[in-house]
Amino acid sequence: MILIPLAPVEDGALPGPVLTEIATLYATNHAFFELSGDFPDPGRITVEQVAAALADELAHDGAEVLLARSAGRLVGLAATLARHPDPAAEDPDPWIGLLLIDATTHREGYGRAVVTLVEERFRTAGRTGVRLAVLDANEKGLAFWRAQGYEFLRQGADREAGRPCTVLRKAL
Repeated sequence: MILIPLAPVEDGALPGPVLTEIATLYATNHAFFELSGDFPDPGRITVEQVAAALADELAHDGAEVLLARSAGRLVGLAATLARHPDPAAEDPDPWIGLLLIDATTHREGYGRAVVTLVEERFRTAGRTGVRLAVLDANEKGLAFWRAQGYEFLRQGADREAGRPCTVLRKAL
């Protein structure tokens, strides 16, 4: 498996064929998006909606969207931040803002593999820990992250919609 940073082409647009692949990946995760409320109709996520969501992710300073490919096939993506987006936050760690794995391949080890590669990127960059927030309603997500060695830091609310979440951290 390899991670490839998503790079906009000229005028900041995302490459059409890759965007279509990513939209298909998002569409397989309709159960997560039902839970999160990020899309008006999680059963019908459009390429345009995904393009807007990715543009929002990449608008943050130090943001990166990493595409996970296995045997050439897009199996997941991770959106990361070099630091907390709130400059007032006393938080030295990078963040994983989103991890999406093709839902048709859940429980095949791709999630663990992507997380390991993301952590290795941060470790190589000299970072000593990584944080993330899991929506409290996402019990499967919380169980997944705890199984990866992430530990409870605090309860909170996400910055975008104020939804209750649990902030986790893993020492690298």
